[in-house]
Amino acid sequence: MSAAAASPVLPNDAEPVDRSAFRDAMARLGAAVTIVTTDGPGGRTGFAATAVCSVTDDPPTLLVCINRASSAYQPVRRNSRVCVNVLGDEQAEVSRLFGGRTPADERFAAASWRSNASGTPELEGALVSIGCEIETVTEAGTHDVLFCRVVSIRSREDGGALIYFDRTYHRL
Repeated sequence: MSAAAASPVLPNDAEPVDRSAFRDAMARLGAAVTIVTTDGPGGRTGFAATAVCSVTDDPPTLLVCINRASSAYQPVRRNSRVCVNVLGDEQAEVSRLFGGRTPADERFAAASWRSNASGTPELEGALVSIGCEIETVTEAGTHDVLFCRVVSIRSREDGGALIYFDRTYHRL
């Protein structure tokens, strides 16, 4: 049987999935909380994200989704590099700042940062900070999907993870 024959076929008159129902469903999908940062000619900024995942380890690559309406979008695209900072369970407040409309300078002032091999800000005390160069960008609806080649990794040995589930933070 071919792969095409095994795929389910939806009727042409299938109703589109309601956006609100989809958002509610995704709230039930627990995810690690990250702060994605950038610096360079486009400026220094960052945003909170849960739409981050591993793609492959050969070469090490991450996928990061960013809304094209985000204030961080133009700097990220212009700089072509990011750092994915995986937050520890004690860093919920930093995530709240990066997830809202707080100006970038105030976001960064709330924590300590250092520059990594890609020239992007690493959050001191993050569980893992992964510096990346953006290699490929694909549009999907309101977002761009960034395929990012990993150029540096720094991690700490202790601490619990911060998870976002059912529209609230949880410690793991």
